[in-house]
Amino acid sequence: MREDMSDFEYERRFFCREFPDNLNDGDAPILIIQSYYVHSDNFALRVRIQAHGLTLDMNEDTDPRAVLSRYRDAFTEAFVTVKGPSVGGTRYEAERDIDVGIAAELIARGGIPIIKNRYSVWIAEDGWDVDIFGAQNTPLVVAEAERSGPVTNLVIPRFCISEITDDARFSNDGLAERPYSAWKDEFEAELATHGPRFMQDFGENTTFEH
Repeated sequence: MREDMSDFEYERRFFCREFPDNLNDGDAPILIIQSYYVHSDNFALRVRIQAHGLTLDMNEDTDPRAVLSRYRDAFTEAFVTVKGPSVGGTRYEAERDIDVGIAAELIARGGIPIIKNRYSVWIAEDGWDVDIFGAQNTPLVVAEAERSGPVTNLVIPRFCISEITDDARFSNDGLAERPYSAWKDEFEAELATHGPRFMQDFGENTTFEH
């Protein structure tokens, strides 16, 4: 369980179109199903369950509760988390482990669930998580760099198309409330009109050639 100032997360997040094959070390992703019981104004209450070594194609039928029912015995970790709004890449987050069976029952019974594969990769000096979403959030891919303090002077890989750190639509609780498929065309039109965006308030952004 996190304590004191570690009850805050510091991250920068990016919209991507793919997870490049040359950054995939071949390890199976973490399969994550999480259900949101509060998802309003960037406040969230979440239950998450995770499976290691179970790889599902997010382009297939990945209804979260159906997957949970089908592969329930594969899930070995579970957490309950409360979150506050994100401001400048900083967000209050308090998390604790809970019983896997209880978490599975809570997800099966309520909230709005989402499903994703999470890949982890080192880029320059940072560990990155790359989430490939399924179900109503297909074909969304989001990459995030997280540190124990503000994420400054970041080396950003080229597969990151545009920064979404403070775009609440792309937060996981935002995606539970309004899935990406409902506004994908709207976002693509924004991107075509205004171009990519990268925050300039966190030191120097450097592009990583991969």
